[in-house]
Amino acid sequence: MKFSTPVSVKEIAEKFKAKLIGSERVIAKGINQVHLAEKGDVIFVDVEKYYDKALKSKASVILINKKVKAPRGKALLYCKDPFEVYNQIVLDERPIVPLTDAISPTAEIHPTAILEPNVVIGHHVTIGAHCYIQANVTIGEHSIIGEHVTIQPGVVIGSDAFYYSKTKKGYRKWRSGGRVIIENHVEIGAACTINKGVSGDTVIGEGTKLDCQVQVGHEARIGKHCLIAAQVGISGNTVIGNEVTLYGQVGVVQNLTIGDKVTVLGQSGVSKDLEKGKTYFGSPANDARAMYKEMAALRHLPEFFSNYYR
Repeated sequence: MKFSTPVSVKEIAEKFKAKLIGSERVIAKGINQVHLAEKGDVIFVDVEKYYDKALKSKASVILINKKVKAPRGKALLYCKDPFEVYNQIVLDERPIVPLTDAISPTAEIHPTAILEPNVVIGHHVTIGAHCYIQANVTIGEHSIIGEHVTIQPGVVIGSDAFYYSKTKKGYRKWRSGGRVIIENHVEIGAACTINKGVSGDTVIGEGTKLDCQVQVGHEARIGKHCLIAAQVGISGNTVIGNEVTLYGQVGVVQNLTIGDKVTVLGQSGVSKDLEKGKTYFGSPANDARAMYKEMAALRHLPEFFSNYYR
């Protein structure tokens, strides 16, 4: 998430009573997670085993709960609870504003777009030319819908990320400051749900087609011209390449990369990165030919053991 106006690290330190370590000249331009951080971003770290990763990231400002030496050109903000400061920065930049109308007056909707009854459009949503938004669709705040996009009934776009911080008092919800971006010529089947990012964007690439009841997690990035069948679940921060086909009920865990032109057959479970151009099957998913050979061999095991123990 980029700030509407860049802010100096000294101003952040003063506001949250944090001790500034390192460069006082740093200007914060946005907020992000460690693995997605860019120059100018603010991140946080509150677990020692992740300190090194955070300090070596591209982020310019690091909220941290231990006094350590700042890398050159970076600013550390030492504070008791980095998560709370991080979350409050997001809330300050993007406060929760409940809808009072079905279509927010801040939404920008192209005059050629068609909206059926009971469509709900959140604050600062953009909908491009020749879109067809069918009945009972909800499009959450800051979502961007391209041109020639079809969204079937009951779809929810831009729901909160399923992302919590575990504390002694229970789970603390993060403010989802990211967006959903739907590129041109995408079709989304009935009752799909697409979560916005925690701090970055969830992206559905141009020409991709989603069947009914597909769940896309926060900050997932789906490439161009993909086919995703019914009841597929894609976890957060996973990157899917171009022209990928996921058959029905495939499950994909978080933080993976699936290469271009991969096919994953039905009911498979993807638990590791998949190499481009191959077909996969099983749980955990593996090369389909190898899995079929294993299944064929398993069918012969009863006969093998009956002969072996004669």
